Amino acid sequence: MEKLVIIPTYNEKDNIASIIEAVFNLKLNYHVLVIDDSSPDGTAAIVKQLISHYPNQLFLEERMGKQGLGTAYIHGFKWALQNRYEYIFEMDADFSHNPLDLERLYMACKDRLADVAIGSRYVSGGKVENWPLDRHLYSKGGSIYTRLITWMPVNDPTAGFMCYSRKVLDTINFDAINFVGYAFQIEMKFAAWKLGFKIVEVPITFVDRKIGVSKMSKGIIKEGVFGVLKIQWDSMFKNYRRKVNSKITTNSFVADNGN
Repeated sequence: MEKLVIIPTYNEKDNIASIIEAVFNLKLNYHVLVIDDSSPDGTAAIVKQLISHYPNQLFLEERMGKQGLGTAYIHGFKWALQNRYEYIFEMDADFSHNPLDLERLYMACKDRLADVAIGSRYVSGGKVENWPLDRHLYSKGGSIYTRLITWMPVNDPTAGFMCYSRKVLDTINFDAINFVGYAFQIEMKFAAWKLGFKIVEVPITFVDRKIGVSKMSKGIIKEGVFGVLKIQWDSMFKNYRRKVNSKITTNSFVADNGN
């Protein structure tokens, strides 16, 4: 087992089957873990129906209530480590991230020896499609602001299309990651950078969702603005490295298609 794509979901019934099929149609030995936060629209039920079509490749973890993007990914990271995956991907369910780019992120880690590969909108060759002007301004401005405050040499620090090598997630102390929304992506990259891991940005085209409702809100933007300040301040007192003798505790994270 080498490559796992983690897809967190909340009310993604219109997209989830298509995005899962798109990943498996690559025929490049990716596994998929969907983490659903009790979507009232029945997203989890759709995934359950698909599991029999992709035995030992598609997995589902259901959580009680809407707990946030960051905790969903950390849940998935722990699951991936427990099940011995070597490369762990983050990807949205709404096709804003093109599944065809998964292999480019993978090769950045596999061949270019990156520890973290970022699907980046803000490097040469990267771009955004179908965004209104205000979203462009928020996103680009947020990226510049984050670099100024943290000094982190990443052009797209809020990017959510990622590949982590196992050793990165094995090293980061997840208990030290404080944010669950917009700032979560920033803090994970910041932690990896602070720990000395090699980060590579891979240019992608980010396409705004065509189906479903955007999760962007004023609260998310506020978390990004004040969260970056807190990340930089806390870093003076915080160690992002997991203690060598500490173990990642899980409940039932062994892969099981019986969900």
